[in-house]
Formats: sequence, structure tokens, C-alpha cells
Amino acid sequence: MRFEGTSAYVATDDLKVAVNAAITLERPLLVKGEPGTGKTVLALEIAKSLNAPLIEWHVKSTTKAMQGLYEYDAVSRLRDSQLGDERVRDIRNYIKRGKLWDAFVSEERPVLLIDEIDKADIEFPNDLLLELDRMEFFVYETGETVKARRRPLMIITSNNEKELPDAFLRRCFFHYIRFPDTYTMRAIIDVHFPGIKQRLVAEALKLFYEVREVPGLKKKPSTSELLDWLKLLMVEDIGPDILRERDPKKLIPPLHGALLKNEQDVHLFERLAFMARREGR
Repeated sequence: MRFEGTSAYVATDDLKVAVNAAITLERPLLVKGEPGTGKTVLALEIAKSLNAPLIEWHVKSTTKAMQGLYEYDAVSRLRDSQLGDERVRDIRNYIKRGKLWDAFVSEERPVLLIDEIDKADIEFPNDLLLELDRMEFFVYETGETVKARRRPLMIITSNNEKELPDAFLRRCFFHYIRFPDTYTMRAIIDVHFPGIKQRLVAEALKLFYEVREVPGLKKKPSTSELLDWLKLLMVEDIGPDILRERDPKKLIPPLHGALLKNEQDVHLFERLAFMARREGR
């Protein structure tokens, strides 16, 4: 099993090395990077490349590690017992498998995505240490032990909202997806918009990276936002000549709502435009 990228996903050489190292070591691949750099999509493309089933576990702030193993619905069982339902005789009817359970019993070696693990409580990663090591867990209600038929390839993503425990990090292979440079970004654009006019791409990229470098920007635009912006530029037939304008009154990029996602950053550009007008008097 080797990952070489796909036609729909531009993987840098260092990312390919990281994925294949995780496959060889049979350790989870912990992927960090700015939002919008393709961390979540990576798991989907790895599954496609390896022709493996994909199991997705999207973590929320309320998610508990136990939910990845299984959940026992005691309330439903109590209600059914009061109604005289025959299902109560088998406790397995009230146990819902979690994503780890599904991955452990999969017929084929799956790709398991644990998405945005840093959203959960700080104890969430620690509560999975035993399962990551032994690839098994115990179901107390039935007295059975669920063992992985084969170790799944785990892709764990984090937006770095909080630090992860050292004991958890020790069990992972780590990779940080750097923000794409101009050459890589052109390749990404070509995948999504084959045949796009290169003059438009050149001017759009120049303006895009200028926006990212503005000091004080609260949220820098990401790759996905650049793709949205390019799509709008093509639909609205905004050409490279308009993007090339450096009129102080039009300092904010056209259709900037695709790039700037909060009022603080819009106000920042408005202040910069005001200062530029004053200096131009």
C-alpha cells in the first residue's frame, strides 16, 4: 500500500512521504495545518488511492472518546421493558457501534478519519491511548472484546486550537501541511479549473498572496476560499485588468466576501484604503 496522490488532490512530496511512513509504521497520521489546506480531504483521497473503505468520525466539542467505541442506550431498553418488548432480552439490541468498532471489524483495511480532534475535551486523546496501542476494547455490557481484524490507517486532523497530550503525540506520525506556495497553488487551481486563463490566475494569485500578507489580518484566506473567489471571478467575467488596478479607492479586492470572512478584516482594508487616499492627495 503506497499513496502517490490522485488526479483530484495535489499532494506534495513531503506529504506523500508522511502518508507512506504512517502506513509502514502502522501508526496514526496526525495532520495539522491552517483551515482550508486540505487536511480532511486528504483522508478521502487516500481511501480512493488505496481503494479502501473510508470511515469518518467528525469530532465536536461534546464528543466523548467512548462514542467512538460504542454507546449503550439504557433509556430505550428501560422503556421497551415497560412496554413488554421482546427485544429487551438481548442487550445487544441497545448497543450502537461507534466508528472505531466499525473500523476494527471492517472486512477490508479501512481508512479511519478522526477529524478535528482538538475540538474535543483535552482528555479525549488520552482516553483513546489503550485502543490505539492494543487495537481492541472491552464491551462491558456483553462481556466481549472487540479486536481489530487489521490495523486501520488512521488520519487524525487538528487545527491546533489546543495542545494535544505528549502520550498521544508519541503514538502518531506527525505532518504539518504548509500553506501552498505559488507553484503548488497553480497546480491545485489547474485541477479544479482546467483551461482557466493563466493571466487571470497570475493576477488573482498576486492579489491573493498580498491579501494574506496584510499585517493585522484576523483570518487569512485559505486555499478553498481562493478557489471560491476564482469561480466567482470567472462567473462575473472579471478579468485580469480589473485585478491589476491599484486605485486606492478600490483597494478591497472585487468580490472580497469570498476572501475576507469577518468585519474586522473588511474594516482593516477600508482603513488602508482611506490612508492610501490621504497619502495620494
